Amino acid sequence: MYGGVSTYLPLNVNPAGVIPIIFALSIMLFPSMIANFLGGAGGTAGSIAQSIGALFQNPWFYGTSYFLLVVLFTYFYTAVTFDPKAISTNLQKMGGFIPGIRPGQSTANFMYYILNRVLLIGALFLGTIAVMPSIIGGITGVMVFSFLIGGTALLIVVSVVLETIRQINAQLQMREYETF
Repeated sequence: MYGGVSTYLPLNVNPAGVIPIIFALSIMLFPSMIANFLGGAGGTAGSIAQSIGALFQNPWFYGTSYFLLVVLFTYFYTAVTFDPKAISTNLQKMGGFIPGIRPGQSTANFMYYILNRVLLIGALFLGTIAVMPSIIGGITGVMVFSFLIGGTALLIVVSVVLETIRQINAQLQMREYETF
């Protein structure tokens, strides 16, 4: 509550956006790139590079690793960018509170608890979206599909459309208020 009026704290299901996918893809491409670079070398370095290259060519290993990295980076990026302690402090300074929760550290703990529950759903969803083109490509046999419509591109398009809709609604509300 803030000023005697019920409000809400906008905790997103996916507060990290597409950043975890970009991080995970960078991590996944690096070993393959090094393996391709060293693959022609002889001796132990060449055989290790070929083994790593073969491992990353396995669709099950690649998909599972990619999914897990996206989930991990979703939690990591959210932990870096979202600070429940600062939000609870600002909420307390403005005189706002969450009904049934004491202001201060209790509010920060409550927001952290809720964020982790919501973030699990968002992280699993983001991981699924990231590997979905590979899954569909594996099922249909059309491997070019994963490059034509990637999960990252799809998320970027959807987020741009949603942000545009939000801005249009904000402009409409502002114009509505100016008429009074």
